Amino acid sequence: MRRFIFFTTFLLLSLLLFSYRLSQQAPRLPAKALNYANIPLPPHLAADVVQSMDNTPADNPITDAGATLGRVLFYDKKLSINDGIACASCHQAKHGFADPRTFSVGFEGGLTARHSMSAANVRFYQNGSFFWDERAETLEAQVLQPIQDPIEMGMKLKKLEKKLKRISYYPPLFEDAFGSPEVSSARISKALAQFMRSMVSYRSRYDEGRAMHPAREPFSNFSEEENAGKSLFFNTERTGCSHCHLTDMFVGVEARNNGLYKEYTDHGKATVTEEWMDEGAFKIPSLRNIALTAPYMHDGSLATLEEVIEHYAHGVKDHENLHLLLRDEGPMGRGSGPPRQLKLSVTESAALRAFLETLTDSSLISDERWADPF
Repeated sequence: MRRFIFFTTFLLLSLLLFSYRLSQQAPRLPAKALNYANIPLPPHLAADVVQSMDNTPADNPITDAGATLGRVLFYDKKLSINDGIACASCHQAKHGFADPRTFSVGFEGGLTARHSMSAANVRFYQNGSFFWDERAETLEAQVLQPIQDPIEMGMKLKKLEKKLKRISYYPPLFEDAFGSPEVSSARISKALAQFMRSMVSYRSRYDEGRAMHPAREPFSNFSEEENAGKSLFFNTERTGCSHCHLTDMFVGVEARNNGLYKEYTDHGKATVTEEWMDEGAFKIPSLRNIALTAPYMHDGSLATLEEVIEHYAHGVKDHENLHLLLRDEGPMGRGSGPPRQLKLSVTESAALRAFLETLTDSSLISDERWADPF
């Protein structure tokens, strides 16, 4: 009996020790911090028209040490209440930092109410508001909400602060980033925001072509079909795609109703503002890496790029709050008529898809700077 008790006690202590060591397992980081603060963007992304959309606040510039801490936090499952979910669980690198599932799975198996959009290129959302309904006024505010969400990660911020203080690798990382080992939710917020703002796509085939052809004439590195799709995308009269997906970051500046439904069960931005004009209005994400981030829309209801293109070609619904750019000319002028259906041919739809696929940046999703350090 004594042997049994001894053996059981020994086994239990061994398991506890193993669990503790596992919880303290340090991330694998290079001796010298990687470059996050001074990424050499090509001229078309360093241009004023793009940089004017940068939402980085003056009190939280990107630093190498800050983004390094943010990288560890982004991938660390210990930010959730049961050590089961990380930010990266719902924003997966190989899927363009989005989620291939229609709705993301939380720490206890519950599902999120909306599809997880890509966490990359968020630095250039000009109005600085986040989530599909733009309820977070800054990226710093946004990053803390999934951590506290009762479905997603379920962690109270005060409890998280105490938890991270006890993990051996965090105090030194906080000291490198902020000058002292203090762990606080404000610092967690800033580090995560720095890391996410550093995730900029700039090495796609589109970027290669744009560097060679500043005037956007046919790109020599594109196929005939890809160039045809590019022409369609930037043709403001034929498609108007570039009216909503602006600059070479291909990102919107405000939430809009795109006629996905005649009646919305999810009211979008109106859920936050309670304004009728925001009914069915959702954030317009960047199209960079769009071929990797399926499914699409706030509810993941469109499974493929073909379905997205078909929506705009023939399926825009006549919602009363449909954005005027998605309406034809009517009795009261442009934007007052029926929904604008692009009526693309099969050939045109295929060309548009081929162009969108040139926005894929394989370097972003494989770069060590944004990879899992554990």
